Amino acid sequence: MFPAATDSASESIHERVVMQQGIRSGLPIIVAVHSTALGQAIGGCRLAHYPDWRDGLTDALRLSAAMSDKCALAGLPNGGGKTVVPLPPGRRLDAAARQRLLHDVGDVIAALNGTYATGPDVGTGPDDMTTIAERTPHAFCRPVPAGGSGDSSQHTAVGVLAALRSVCSERFGSADLSRRSFAVLGLGRVGGHVVRMLADTGAKLVVSDIDEDRRALADQYGATWTSPPDCLTADVDVLIPAALGGVLTPQSVPTLRCAAIAGPANNQLGTPGTADLLHERGILWAPDIVVSAGGIIHATAVELHHETSTQATTRVRGIAETLTGILRAASAATATPAAAARHLAGQRIRHGTDVRLAEGSWSGHEQADQDQHGQQRRPA
Repeated sequence: MFPAATDSASESIHERVVMQQGIRSGLPIIVAVHSTALGQAIGGCRLAHYPDWRDGLTDALRLSAAMSDKCALAGLPNGGGKTVVPLPPGRRLDAAARQRLLHDVGDVIAALNGTYATGPDVGTGPDDMTTIAERTPHAFCRPVPAGGSGDSSQHTAVGVLAALRSVCSERFGSADLSRRSFAVLGLGRVGGHVVRMLADTGAKLVVSDIDEDRRALADQYGATWTSPPDCLTADVDVLIPAALGGVLTPQSVPTLRCAAIAGPANNQLGTPGTADLLHERGILWAPDIVVSAGGIIHATAVELHHETSTQATTRVRGIAETLTGILRAASAATATPAAAARHLAGQRIRHGTDVRLAEGSWSGHEQADQDQHGQQRRPA
C-alpha cells in the first residue's frame, strides 16, 4: 500500500517562520523556512497584493513547503523557503519606497544567518535581488553584471522542453516534439521562451495570453492565436499551462481535449482531487514542481554552488530523467504522478537526494493525497 502522506515534505511542520514589520517601509515581511534537512532553504521573494496579511502568511507556508519538494525532486542540496510581502489592496510602491522595502527584506533575511536565501518571484526580478543583496549576500538570480546568473526564465524553459520530451516519450512513444501539437497558455517570460523553442522544432502551436499585445509573438512564430478559455480546451496533444495556477479544476477537466499536460505554471491543480480526475480521464499530468524547476536548478548551481553554466544546464536537462522515473513509477503502481512525486520528495528529504524511485517500489492504491484525518493535500 502507499506509505502515509507524511512522506511528503508539505505534511511536516515549518522549522522557522518570521513575521516582522519593516523598519523603513512599515510593511509586513514574512519569511517561512520550511526545511533545511538537505541544506540551506531557498525560495522566491513575492511582492503581491492580499486582502489581509494573513493571506500572505498562508501563501508563504504553502509555497515554502512546495519548495522543499521541488528542491528534493530536482536533486538540489537545499530545502524550501519563501519570502512574502503582503501589500495592502491598492498600495503602490514608487522607486524609493520599493528600495526601502527591499532593504527591509534583506535585513530580515540577514538575521537568519544563512539558513535561507531568496530569489525572484511574483512581483520581483533580478534587479530587486541586487537591492536585497545590498543588505545580505543571500540573494540569487541577480543580473550578470552584478555577479549573478541573470534572468532564470530561459533556463526554466529549457527544463520545460526536457519535461515535454519525457511526457511525449511516455504518452506517445516518441520524444520527437516536431510530431506533436501544443497549446501554450500564457506568453510571459517563460511561456514566450517555450513558444520559441517549440517553434524551432517544427511543432504545431496554439497560444494565448490575457495580454493582446503578445499576439505578435504568435504571428512571429506561426502559432495560432486564440482566447485563454479556448486555449485551455484546445484539441492538441499537450497542454502547457504557463501563466497563473489553478486552471485545472473539477469544472475544467471534463472540457479538456488534450492527451497530456506539462507546464511551468505553479499550483496548476485547483484542488488536490483534480489529479485523480485527470488520471481517470487518461490525461497524463506532469507535476508542476518537477516541470518548473529549471530556473532554480540553474541559478542555485551557478550562484550558490559555483558550477559553470554548462554544468548547470546539464542538471536542468536532467529534469527529463527525473520526470520519466516518476511517470513510470506512477504507471506501475496505477497511481497519479502527483502521488509518486510526493513520495519521492519525502524519501529524499528523509534519506538524502540519492534516493531513487524504483518502478513498482510502492503501491498507490491508497488515497495518496489524504492525511491521517482524511483531508486532501498536495504540494502547492
